[in-house]
Amino acid sequence: MLTPTVRTALAAELARAEQDRVAVGPLLDRYPDIDVVDAYEIQLLNIQRRLRSGSKVVGHKVGLSSKAMQQMMGVDEPDYGHLLAEMEVFEDVPVETSRYLLPRVEVEVGFVLGADLPGEDCTEADVLAATVAYAPAIELIDSRITDWRIGLADTISDNASSAGYVLGKERVAPGDIDITAIDAVLTRNDEVVAEGRSDAVLGDPLIAVAWLARKVASFGVRLKAGDIVLPGSCTRAIDARPGDAFLAEFTGLGSVRLTFT
Repeated sequence: MLTPTVRTALAAELARAEQDRVAVGPLLDRYPDIDVVDAYEIQLLNIQRRLRSGSKVVGHKVGLSSKAMQQMMGVDEPDYGHLLAEMEVFEDVPVETSRYLLPRVEVEVGFVLGADLPGEDCTEADVLAATVAYAPAIELIDSRITDWRIGLADTISDNASSAGYVLGKERVAPGDIDITAIDAVLTRNDEVVAEGRSDAVLGDPLIAVAWLARKVASFGVRLKAGDIVLPGSCTRAIDARPGDAFLAEFTGLGSVRLTFT
């Protein structure tokens, strides 16, 4: 467990790394005793700083939602980060790669909440009832840690490697599609670079969102009507380079594009 002074210093270090686009060394290398509680508190310090500067939380994302990623990190549950208003990117506006350090994209089935979710006792049924629509999504991830050399505490402290997100235009009501059987294909410059299915996310993305609602409640946070939730990637993450044009296509859910300059 780190002292409040060290947590504050590490939060400031990560904030500078994001602003200056100069990565920092893994936190775990310097502070082997850092734990998950430390990491979430560091994350929250930076979220609170951005809120004081006028930003707004518009949703949350779940990371490490596949069993393979959990095994790689040596953990038995996902992690989460905040989505802020300024993280939204758009299909028709190319993203400047130079704004990031080592950007990557992930393919996700986004949730749009139409009602607040319960906290500690949230169930998958609660999530289904509160979800007004699913949407095709691409998450833009980045790491302020050198060369993506991250452990669990590194990525949590770094807002779960959050950087941006884009939703496609399509909206599908939960009753009109099987959330566990949505195939996804990602192309980069017209070449298929990743394929997956929505049940890669803990077997059912509803499980990830219910877990998220329970987890954030322990930090005094609730998922609210209007929030966007990204439950985890259907595919592996793909590097984004200047000039890349990505298209993610989902069976029964439409598509979403993202280009980089």
